[in-house]
Amino acid sequence: MKKHLISRVKPGSIAEEFELKPGDRLTLINGREILDYFDYEYYITDDYLEMYIEKADGEELILEIDKDPDEDIGLEFENGMMDSYRSCCNKCIFCFIDQMPKGMRESLYFKDDDSRLSFLHGNYITLTNMSDTDIDRIIKYHMSPVYISFQTTNPELRCKMLGNRFAGEALKKADRLFEAGIEMNGQIVLCKGVNDGAELERSIRDLSGYAPLLRSVSVVPVGLTKYRQGLYPLEPFDREDALRVIEIIEKWQSVIYEKHGYHFVHASDEFYLLAGKDFPPAEVYDGYPQYENGVGMLRSQKEEFDEGLLVLKEYLKKHPGLRDKKRRISCATGLLAYPSIKKMAEDIKCLLPGIEVMVLPVKNEFFGEHITVTGLLTGRDIIAALKGKDLGEVLLLSEFTARAEEPVLLDDVRLSDIENSLQVKVSIVKSNGVDFIEKAVGETIYEQTDSSGGWTP
Repeated sequence: MKKHLISRVKPGSIAEEFELKPGDRLTLINGREILDYFDYEYYITDDYLEMYIEKADGEELILEIDKDPDEDIGLEFENGMMDSYRSCCNKCIFCFIDQMPKGMRESLYFKDDDSRLSFLHGNYITLTNMSDTDIDRIIKYHMSPVYISFQTTNPELRCKMLGNRFAGEALKKADRLFEAGIEMNGQIVLCKGVNDGAELERSIRDLSGYAPLLRSVSVVPVGLTKYRQGLYPLEPFDREDALRVIEIIEKWQSVIYEKHGYHFVHASDEFYLLAGKDFPPAEVYDGYPQYENGVGMLRSQKEEFDEGLLVLKEYLKKHPGLRDKKRRISCATGLLAYPSIKKMAEDIKCLLPGIEVMVLPVKNEFFGEHITVTGLLTGRDIIAALKGKDLGEVLLLSEFTARAEEPVLLDDVRLSDIENSLQVKVSIVKSNGVDFIEKAVGETIYEQTDSSGGWTP
């Protein structure tokens, strides 16, 4: 029987009232074993609980708890999943982890393919290591939405792309989810000459049959590092390739919008930048369900930034002295986002001539020239690219490079290491354009409104 170690008891919670402590262990709820987080979340919705607790000193207790069905107990556990994570059993021809150099921290080499992480964190799963019991549990607990890496709906091609002879058959599990009313989001990692062109057309056509429960499908280009020796030969997309991909996607957006009232399939920002095309209007992204997958991120950032500039103009009417402020800072970014970030810096300077944001593109030497996203920059590349430069008062880094609460980059270089090497303070900037303005100006300017989600000075 599993025993789940309690790591934190929330202040003011039911658990604190019953004097539970970190170090105690939960064993059963209403006589039922807790296999993982989803069992726990499902069972604690009862309005009467008998919780079996093993205290740190070995004493065993049964706590009788009366509560509202939606009331939280207030426990956090050492293992957030309350179970071991499931690793991927595929040998995908496009796997990014297989393209990483040796010597990085062990956690970066773990290939997860866990439906529970899909529900909790939006991780994409392939369905290949899921049993019928797993599907039953998703349906029972209504774990929704589930994020699925489809890649292709051609069963034979999917077997080839995933390196798994069961990968084609696994697609049938999406049918069960659809029939049970489980919402899904999908992903296609596009590989040139493999699942693009006519195969992409087929996949979009087939997946549109899951609409509207399949809320979105992102089409993203395969990431190719310089560490591909011995792996399946893949080539990067060029401008003409990107134009063809966008043409297919925009055609299907029109078809599906006519039928279901939303755009369904979306090309990643990288395809639009590679093609030299403007991003679609904000409304085409259907509320940005694939934001974390690099779909609409730069459009959303620009929309928020433009809104922020309007609010900044209002702020300047009340605080005209800000126009005289002098400030010089820098911002490091990957090559993909560089033009967008540079334009934002120029727009700020038009309003505030004394504010200079030096936007510095950093080439990814660590993974290779084909990796251009900011989120895969390493500390060593940032230091090498900026060493000896006058970086001003502060250096801005995107939260996708290193989050303030977990200040370690992919190569284990810490923010403090960058500060020491470059002799400049580092500040993490959120992905929204408003935070960029505030970090550039060095003042708090905005308050987010509760009703509209917009910003006010």
